[in-house]
Amino acid sequence: MIQKILIANRGEIALRIVRACREMGIKTLAIYSEADVQSLHVQLADEAICIGGPKSADSYLRADRIISAAEIADVDAIHPGYGFLSENAKFAEQCESCNIKFIGPKSKSIKLMGDKSIARETVRKAHVATVPGSDGPVEAEAEAVKIARSIGYPVIIKAVAGGGGRGMRIAHNDVSFAKEFHVARNEAEKAFGDGRVYLEKYIERPRHIEFQILADSHGKVIHLGERDCSVQRRHQKLIEEAPSPFLTPDLRKKMGKAAVRAAEAAEYENAGTIEFLVDPKGNFYFIEMNTRIQVEHPVTEEVTGIDLVKQQIHIANGEKLEFDQSDITFEKHAIECRINAEDPARNFAPSPGTVGLYYPPGGHGVRIDSHIYSGYTIPPYYDSMIGKLICFGSTRKEALERAYRALSEYLIRGVKTTIPLHKAIMADPLFIEGKATTAYMEEFLTRTTPELFS
Repeated sequence: MIQKILIANRGEIALRIVRACREMGIKTLAIYSEADVQSLHVQLADEAICIGGPKSADSYLRADRIISAAEIADVDAIHPGYGFLSENAKFAEQCESCNIKFIGPKSKSIKLMGDKSIARETVRKAHVATVPGSDGPVEAEAEAVKIARSIGYPVIIKAVAGGGGRGMRIAHNDVSFAKEFHVARNEAEKAFGDGRVYLEKYIERPRHIEFQILADSHGKVIHLGERDCSVQRRHQKLIEEAPSPFLTPDLRKKMGKAAVRAAEAAEYENAGTIEFLVDPKGNFYFIEMNTRIQVEHPVTEEVTGIDLVKQQIHIANGEKLEFDQSDITFEKHAIECRINAEDPARNFAPSPGTVGLYYPPGGHGVRIDSHIYSGYTIPPYYDSMIGKLICFGSTRKEALERAYRALSEYLIRGVKTTIPLHKAIMADPLFIEGKATTAYMEEFLTRTTPELFS
């Protein structure tokens, strides 16, 4: 049984894991960079070890230093959180070879679903529809243009090893394709060390809907419903909610079964997410699997009442899931706003710095997952997300009203944040009507004055 866990991450997700472990009676070891010595997870963990300089490449991406810290502190397991090394198959392999449990899927599943072209072929064999596209990576521009023409413009060029919107470009004709093809390859090479790309038909104005999966080591795979993640900027999610206001009960059932088949095809264990695009007619297509806990996991937790981080640890312990698909119910509606240290009035420029006044909202149906506090200095080296506001109620209307009220109370001084942007979205008729697609943010920003976000 797991007695002590090293948390190979930072910020709010590291703090989230510390809290889950404390409730389970499990000791925690926080690793941190020199820039994160003030962070709450460092202060609240049972032990903490500095593993390097401020940059991720000198600390949170140094697998050798993380493994060394694990061995020095004699931990049983490593929880990677999300980002950094969470979907790095080699890191998972290193943990396995050192007899340290990796709290996530087996390395072979990470490798399988991490290669987007192989993942597409895997789920197709499980009778899960994928977006029409190339059969695999495309190397030559001339061949790529022929495939693009056969698919039909617009097409999207995507990095095989991609994620987070990097290495993704849209082309509407032959002329734009030539440029975007090479840009996507260069981005992919810089971001992932793998410049291979593949092509897909670009579905205009879809919903981005993902299904939360739990799978134990005894062959049971279930889903915990969907999250609608359509409100995005540059392929980065800003708002997530569950259940989706777009899905009908019948479509939810079909997509849930498809998500389970996809996970089974990957011989998956632990928590993961099957992501789909859904067109306006309700046709859905697999796009990728995230082989880790997601930023937006609290939305599912509040709707189902299931603690996903604790479930990850139970599964890593070799325990069986204690519930079946028929036990999963959705009795609430939840909405999550990602709070970033960015200035929406200045094209979302990063806003690191020291937090002055910090007053998080509270009250019934309000949850804050954040690692910041008054006097905390937000470093410039990492992702700009500084917290998540999750609001829930018995209906979507109640959740929306609660989110607007909570955002009105949320005070962070000293840095710019996306709080005013989220407040404006919660009052936008199109969002209130549940009609937001992946095109929503671009359109919202063109019809809204930046002064609203100041």
